[in-house]
Amino acid sequence: QLQASGGGLVQTGDSLRLSCAASGSIFSINVMGWYRQAPGTQRELVADITSGGTTTYADSVKGRFTIPRDNAKNTVYLQMNSLKPADTAVYSCNALLRTAFGIRNYWGQGTEVTVSS
Repeated sequence: QLQASGGGLVQTGDSLRLSCAASGSIFSINVMGWYRQAPGTQRELVADITSGGTTTYADSVKGRFTIPRDNAKNTVYLQMNSLKPADTAVYSCNALLRTAFGIRNYWGQGTEVTVSS
């Protein structure tokens, strides 16, 4: 249902863009966003966007990350600028989708982001 891509190894200050595409018999996307989990920590919300365009960002990424979307492609992106080593984590896409089976929560596979100092 969710296909994520775009992770990699970058240096401090670099930019990276993650993509998450929803596929299948989707009636609507209620919320779509990104979570991350660094080793030894709990998974945290990075950013999400509702069907109405309302965005939420973790305090640690405000001003550096944005979550643009392409409604025609059922895709959201995570544009990450001014990356820091603290941003190193596995990033996972999440979506609350309305499908033929009702409203369900879906997770995509994680994509690893490593920021070297």
